Amino acid sequence: MTGFLGTTKNYLKIEFDMSNLQSEKELIKQAYRAFNKRNIEAVLTLMHPNVHWPNGWEGGYINGHAEVREYWKRQWKEINPVVKPVSFTERKDGRIEVLVQQIVKDLEGKELFNGFVKHVYTFKNELVIKMEIQNS
Repeated sequence: MTGFLGTTKNYLKIEFDMSNLQSEKELIKQAYRAFNKRNIEAVLTLMHPNVHWPNGWEGGYINGHAEVREYWKRQWKEINPVVKPVSFTERKDGRIEVLVQQIVKDLEGKELFNGFVKHVYTFKNELVIKMEIQNS
C-alpha cells in the first residue's frame, strides 16, 4: 500500500509491505509501532480519510487526518505517551478490542500514568474508521 499526503507540490510517500498486514490485528500492531515512533504520517496511512478518533487527552472526538495530525502534534508538545498492545479480542459485531498498557510521562520523564485501557477499533475498506477508548 502506498499513501500520498501533502499539497499539490509537496508529497510525502509512505510505503507499507502489505504481506505483513495479513489481518486487522497486524495493521493495529503496525499503527502502535508507528505512533510510538511519532511517525504520524505512517499511522494516518492506516486510517480512513474520515476517521473518527477519540481525543483522550482533551476530551471529545476529532475527525479526519488533518485533525488527528494536529491533535497529536499538540499532545506531544506537552506529554510523552507510549501505548503497547497486550491482547486482541474480536467482538461479535466485528470490531477489534485491544487491551493496551498506556504509559504517559511528562517531557522531563516523570511518569503521570501507567495502566491499562481498552481501544476498540472499527474498520471500513481495510482501514481504521473509528477508535473508542474504554476503561478496562
